[in-house]
Amino acid sequence: MKEGFRQSMAWLHTWTGLVVGWVLFFVFVTGTAGYVDDEITRWMQPERPLQVHVESVESVESVERGRMIEMALARLEQVATKAQSWTITLPHTPLRFRGDQGLEIAWEDLPERGHDYGRRGYEDLDARTGLLRQGIEPRETGGGTTLYRMHYALHYIPYDVAIYIVGVCTLLMLLAILSGVITHKKIFKDFFTFRPGKGQRSWLDAHNVVSVMALPFFLMITYSGLLFYTFDYMPAGAAVVYGTSDLQRRAMYDELYERDRREYLPARRPQADLEPLLQRAEATWQAPGVAALTIRQVKGEPARVDVQRMPGGRVNIYDPEVMSFDAVNGTPIVYDRQPNATITTLDTFYGLHEGLFADWWLRWLYLIAGLLGCAMIGTGLVLWTVKRRHQHRKRNDAAALFDAYGLRLVEVLNAGTLVGLPIAVAAYFWANRLLPVGMADRAAWEMHCLFLTWGWLFLYAALRPLKRAWLELAWMAVAAYALIPALNALTTDRHLGVTLAEGDWVLAGFDLSMFGLAALFAYAAMKIRRRWLKADATMAPSSKEALA
Repeated sequence: MKEGFRQSMAWLHTWTGLVVGWVLFFVFVTGTAGYVDDEITRWMQPERPLQVHVESVESVESVERGRMIEMALARLEQVATKAQSWTITLPHTPLRFRGDQGLEIAWEDLPERGHDYGRRGYEDLDARTGLLRQGIEPRETGGGTTLYRMHYALHYIPYDVAIYIVGVCTLLMLLAILSGVITHKKIFKDFFTFRPGKGQRSWLDAHNVVSVMALPFFLMITYSGLLFYTFDYMPAGAAVVYGTSDLQRRAMYDELYERDRREYLPARRPQADLEPLLQRAEATWQAPGVAALTIRQVKGEPARVDVQRMPGGRVNIYDPEVMSFDAVNGTPIVYDRQPNATITTLDTFYGLHEGLFADWWLRWLYLIAGLLGCAMIGTGLVLWTVKRRHQHRKRNDAAALFDAYGLRLVEVLNAGTLVGLPIAVAAYFWANRLLPVGMADRAAWEMHCLFLTWGWLFLYAALRPLKRAWLELAWMAVAAYALIPALNALTTDRHLGVTLAEGDWVLAGFDLSMFGLAALFAYAAMKIRRRWLKADATMAPSSKEALA
């Protein structure tokens, strides 16, 4: 019974991984790109100025901060006279790169009749002069945001359909992970075992190593991914309690997220001196300091100033710590607000999934873990074909021909996905530099180039002999990524000679990462070629023809 159970888990692990493996590889590639989506967008808009290092809040003297707040308030009085809230975000090192950040102001207008929310506005001011920054209009591009969005919304299909497809694949991946842990009872011992040059055994070792190396990350990323669409995947519970009409679902979300439906008055300049309020908040928090302040007034209540603390590595960045003060006399306002455990839990998982709280070194770990996820899925798919190919050689019955067609289909899907998709992503970057800047629907055509390239590579893999397809696609990937920095140098003035000298590590890091990816594909191509040459030297001619 015990042996039968493990064999059942092995079967479940194999087939849940294979059936949705190609979709999961797409999800992991685009999701991993999401950890650097701001950096990708910055590179894809070379018209933006080089990175400007803005002094942090902690290093700005009180009088300078007070002057910045005065300039921000003066601008808000000009452009947001009918807003229900004003927000001033002070210059500080952002959690994620947001370009040349200055003094930011934002507002939300009073909602119109029949609407829940008002129009939102945003401006980026020069921190020294308070004037609106008049930057060059960057080119239209999907940037890293489009790549990130595809990991849950896919592309070219309705959003509701996409999230269900990704949800089913995510659930099956969670099953594959759990069944894999059960199947490999010596999984942690196998983690320290890698036997190169052993064919199927080597692929299994590689699959075990990359799977165990980031196992907690894989469990977290799949489980948290399912949580975000709980009411879409399991609507029955909410329907029984709240009902199914739009008004009833709105009431459910109002209660769940504790949405504020009170009436607000137009925001006005506080009468209290704001600098002492910020200093008092900083004295209470110690470190990190103040990130932003919001001014608002609920009808029937005194106007208040909400001072928001910088997250400082806190996972749940969606519910920041806030101190409130009376906008007239500056006295603290204490609210007896109990945190919503459900939303706190959901926001914590969301923060873990997105990694928005992470400093640069932890974001690199997120990125590496995402690449390990791609490797885990890729080695699993290849392992299936290696094992079935070995079994196919031993069979001569009538079903062998049918199995050969199935094996060939999986081989083509593997080559077209595991190597073709990265090449298609590189084509997305090439399109950003080669398409005319003023082209209509330019961002859409960047994505069209990605999928057209990917489709052509599937066709290429189907028409070429197996080994030649793998090697040729691998060398295409090398060329596609290695030439991106050269293309960047030929089409813009944001090349490595400038970005390294200016210390703009976002732009320079992108180009250097392209060289790194090219090196990885070159290493893989050479290893594959060396392995297959060695195998061909000992393989019978009939076997060679079978693999062609």
